[in-house]
Amino acid sequence: MALKPGENLIPKDENGKVISDSVDLCTTWEAMEKCKDAGLAKSIGVSNFNRRQLEMILNKPGLKYKPVCNQVECHPYLNQSKLLDFCKSKDIVLVAYSALGSQRDKRWVDPNSPVLLEDPVLCAVAKKHKRTPALIALRYQLQRGVVVLAKSYNEQRIRQNLQVFEFQLTSEDMKVLDGLNSNFRYNIFTDLFPGHPNYPFSDEY
Repeated sequence: MALKPGENLIPKDENGKVISDSVDLCTTWEAMEKCKDAGLAKSIGVSNFNRRQLEMILNKPGLKYKPVCNQVECHPYLNQSKLLDFCKSKDIVLVAYSALGSQRDKRWVDPNSPVLLEDPVLCAVAKKHKRTPALIALRYQLQRGVVVLAKSYNEQRIRQNLQVFEFQLTSEDMKVLDGLNSNFRYNIFTDLFPGHPNYPFSDEY
């Protein structure tokens, strides 16, 4: 979502409304293709694109490189199954952010939203495998073919996260975790971007 150029990450007017800019996504993509041609980028991809926006790029006349990945919010409460299937059909890797829920930043996350890692179903699967709920949430994504981003500054947690490669969930476990999906989005940016012409979350996927 293009915003007014300048020093501010999120530029706002005197009424606190975000100041958007009208930049064509395809024009931006062409600039990124030039970066790849110049050797400035090994791969180029997108983030928070819905299916319609992906198709806009994929169907662009003169497309040189399609997006390698689409980085989106993805976790058991928002498993993005339809978008995942679409991306797989186009050989685009789905990359998950907020895979463990979300940091509760009041700027874009409702502090009353449910805590994913305290979900009783997720905790029950974790107890069954003698793992943490976080590991179950990460393993769930890997087995679906999703690349996971899990940020931590804690060495113990980083080491713990690597255990995700040491076990597997059963098909029954996967179905149970699929059942947690409620299309619940932590990062909706309600107060910031809904009026933006490229706001991506109004579409089904």
